[in-house]
Amino acid sequence: MIRLAISVEGQTEEGFVNEVLANHLHPMGVFPFAIRIHRARSTSGGNVGGGNVSFEKLVSDMVDLSWNFNAVTSLVDYYGFQDKGERSVEELEKDLGREINRSNLGVIRVFPYVQKHEFEGLLFSDAIAFKVIESVAEHDIAALSNIRHQFETPEDINDHPERAPSKRILNTVRGYRKRRDGLSVAQATGLTKIRSECPRFNRWLKRLEELAPES
Repeated sequence: MIRLAISVEGQTEEGFVNEVLANHLHPMGVFPFAIRIHRARSTSGGNVGGGNVSFEKLVSDMVDLSWNFNAVTSLVDYYGFQDKGERSVEELEKDLGREINRSNLGVIRVFPYVQKHEFEGLLFSDAIAFKVIESVAEHDIAALSNIRHQFETPEDINDHPERAPSKRILNTVRGYRKRRDGLSVAQATGLTKIRSECPRFNRWLKRLEELAPES
């Protein structure tokens, strides 16, 4: 059994790890646990806090988690990452990995993943999945589908800060709530569709699958 810690920044990502990724990875012997960044522990043992992702905080958390888990990764957004500067998402990941492995943890055991550009980009993998939201109308589905087809992949949707994936959804779907609806749409879409549409995410998921212990 491989115990995998995944540093996340909010409730939507936490639910995605614990309910979508977990269902996929458990049969392989990989057990993911979502741990919020700069987490504090409540008396009941739950995670509080989250968000406000910075280079130092993410590195610190992942190194700390490495002492209690077989492997550690992350699921954080490139959009809104506090101190990414002018680095591309690939450059940011490389710098995070380099800093983490100064502790001699090894890239096989601890490897950061930064989602390009937002988790919500994954939700554009199948616009029809938004039908799980009661307030969604057919013209909303058509509008979301039109946005998707303006880009090579859903992961490329972010041509301007005011048109990030989450903002496009909020401007299209009346009553959309990220915490309530993001996970539902992801579940309705399914990992097979998401990974077929999102090559960067698919490469990360393959790496998680490769953690599976040999049979």
